Amino acid sequence: MERNAMPARRRLALAALIVAAAAATPAALCAQTGQWPTRPVKLVVPFPPGGSTDAIGRLLAVELAKDLGQTVIVENKGGANGNIGSDAVAKAEPDGYTLLLSGVGSNAINYALYASMPYRDSDFAHVSLLATGPNVLVAAPDFPGKTFADFIRLARESPDKYTHASSGSGSSGHLAMEMLKQQARIDLVHVPYKGGAAAITDLLGGRVTVLFLNQDTLLPQVQAGKLRALAVASVKRNPAYPDTPTVAESGYPGFAAESWFGLSAPARTPPAVIQRLSQATAKAMASAEMRQKLESVGFVVVGSDPQAYSGFVTSEIAKWGQAAKASGARMD
Repeated sequence: MERNAMPARRRLALAALIVAAAAATPAALCAQTGQWPTRPVKLVVPFPPGGSTDAIGRLLAVELAKDLGQTVIVENKGGANGNIGSDAVAKAEPDGYTLLLSGVGSNAINYALYASMPYRDSDFAHVSLLATGPNVLVAAPDFPGKTFADFIRLARESPDKYTHASSGSGSSGHLAMEMLKQQARIDLVHVPYKGGAAAITDLLGGRVTVLFLNQDTLLPQVQAGKLRALAVASVKRNPAYPDTPTVAESGYPGFAAESWFGLSAPARTPPAVIQRLSQATAKAMASAEMRQKLESVGFVVVGSDPQAYSGFVTSEIAKWGQAAKASGARMD
């Protein structure tokens, strides 16, 4: 045996280090050394083009690209109320090159709505809450009540006479009404539609009575005087609906049923990448152009750090889970 031969324990340790170094991907090494990103980043929007989530995702992609120095490519991957695209990100390489435009449905409501979920909240590293937007309660043109108080009174006087439309069973609008029904002790017949456009069409036609839906989708109809806004489901009044009272100020303190949008990455994404993303997102949400575009249709720009967003998501899972359970809504 040679006098200078390396002890067996050291040889094993060195071999392990060599294997680990060989296994590390170039992207992961770049992330750990602060060189991320060195190529385009993909932002998965788990819904089809044209909706609120898609619009916010595309605005964010433009702003992030300015700060990161790389193109941010939006990929629409819809299906199963956001589950398909979200699951793709949950299972993606945690190197910072695949991100998710997370939201109230795919990252909160769906956990209680689906009997089996392909991912868990622990599969994500949440970066920032971007913006919120309240559901707004609107009435058909021929609805006899002029105010939110009128609506509650009429609903109590005639249980099951009135109908409430939604963009789908288990949607935030559907569950917002379920929350209100419990707190106000009213009952209405639920009429679910496949999307908000169909629900608005039937509301305008007088085939349903009221509808809870996202503020940006309803705004053109309300501004045109075709639908009457009765209340907004946020604690504070919404700037796009300045004359519309909140449910909270109308006798139900703390009532809030808002859609929200955030940025998330796969769990185990390097902390340095999460921090870099957090900084870039903060700049994006502070952009005057970004704020103007979002606020013009009633979104409230937030922006938060990873810890705050993670805590927010946890609380939203609990809140919407209770509403989904009370509604009895389930998806296979």
